[in-house]
Amino acid sequence: MIGKKVIIRADRAGVFFGTLKEKNGSEVVLTDCRRLWRWEGAASISQLAVEGTKAPNNCKFTLVVPIISILGVIEIIPCTREAIKSIEEVAIWKNE
Repeated sequence: MIGKKVIIRADRAGVFFGTLKEKNGSEVVLTDCRRLWRWEGAASISQLAVEGTKAPNNCKFTLVVPIISILGVIEIIPCTREAIKSIEEVAIWKNE
């Protein structure tokens, strides 16, 4: 899955979407990464990775971080083209 857009779940850090650059045990490095804080329009991250969100206006996805190392990864799911488009089109959620 190196080089692919994925959604990952970390044991204590949450859920992230980005391009898998490296994986070493339960540590991954993602590039062009967004934290998926809250979503609607998908029952689980599995559905989100396959279909994307059906309610993009109700999602809270952060801005893009160029590169991040995440420890304690327990799940990596490759994303479909449909899901990638949907997730990338969700407006940036941030505190102004």
